[in-house]
Amino acid sequence: MAAGIMHRKNGAGRRRRRGGAQPMAEINITPFVDVMLVLLIIFMVAAPLLTVGVPVELPKTAATALPSDQEEPLTVTLTAEGSIQIMTTETPREDLVTKLRAIAAEREGDRVFLRADGTVPYSAVMEIMGALSAGGFSNIGLVTDIGGPLLDGTGN
Repeated sequence: MAAGIMHRKNGAGRRRRRGGAQPMAEINITPFVDVMLVLLIIFMVAAPLLTVGVPVELPKTAATALPSDQEEPLTVTLTAEGSIQIMTTETPREDLVTKLRAIAAEREGDRVFLRADGTVPYSAVMEIMGALSAGGFSNIGLVTDIGGPLLDGTGN
């Protein structure tokens, strides 16, 4: 009789080992979190590289950002060397108004952003603004960097 009981214990142990490989009821989210953190880091590094533009040293002002439209804004850049670029395409001064009129005919809105280097004389910026107006763009936004003086007597 004792041998039969021993035999049952060994058999029960074998059954438990086979039955021990049951599916887990918990979800392990650690690999998912790891992948999401890696993707977040990749996008944080890549996002500044995706901005399209010509490198200029913009003047600093206390103005806030303008609300954006559905259409990608047209950007005209005046560099410190005096070259004019529509988006990223360099444009000669004599062709500026002609190209702006062609672009205005294709666009829905009349908003344009003017980016001028802070070292460019005021008269050169006003010439470009006059060309933008003559080209059909009456809604001109001047692009600046934030962090400039408030000019309200408080010092910042």
